[in-house]
Amino acid sequence: MAVFVLIHGAWHGGWCWEELTPRLERLGHRVIAPDLPGMGADRTPLDQVTLSLWGEFVADIARAQNEPVILAGHSRGGIVISQAAEYAPDVTKLLIYVTAALVPDGGRLWSLPEKPRNEDAKLYVFSPDMARSTVIPGAARQALYNTTDPALADRAIARLGPEPMIASTTPVQLSDENYGRVPRVYIECLQDRISSVAAQRALVRAMPCREVITMDTDHSPFLSAPDELARHFHRLAS
Repeated sequence: MAVFVLIHGAWHGGWCWEELTPRLERLGHRVIAPDLPGMGADRTPLDQVTLSLWGEFVADIARAQNEPVILAGHSRGGIVISQAAEYAPDVTKLLIYVTAALVPDGGRLWSLPEKPRNEDAKLYVFSPDMARSTVIPGAARQALYNTTDPALADRAIARLGPEPMIASTTPVQLSDENYGRVPRVYIECLQDRISSVAAQRALVRAMPCREVITMDTDHSPFLSAPDELARHFHRLAS
């Protein structure tokens, strides 16, 4: 069986995988779902957070295991697992992008062709210094959890926190020699209102993957379809 390291997206913490984690564990896998520095319960000051810090944090987790790991990243977590794989390709056996940012060397999260389908519905606001963003609770349900059980959506919305912008606006630094030798899989979500299917497929055209898996869910399949997501992860691990 496999060791999965699950990396959350913007505004979330490792808690977002709590429906998926026990399902993978019942299938015999080991799961690590950390809070990135500054996120969830981690108290690192947001003004100290950088993409390289996040990448090294995940790479260190991978290096500490007794076997190569599968890194899975959701949404903004895609740039984090890419950077981590660049730092630690020898201990990374697969990258799984869950409706995630998949960008080439020099790409930035905020240069992606991703917009909410209803562009009039604003999902977040910036701090006065533009250093962080915060989700507007009333917009989160339709933007992030539109096919998720309402009780799970309410629980998630209550736990969302601020997102440091520097990590999302920094270019990833990737090489063919390191990142380029790690196989990758993309999971596209058809009812995603953060990144349209067309935007997701444009990412994969620019950065081809070993496989593309389609799920008929919102932007958060770890909450809206954890059984199906676990089955996909289990198959990929074997």
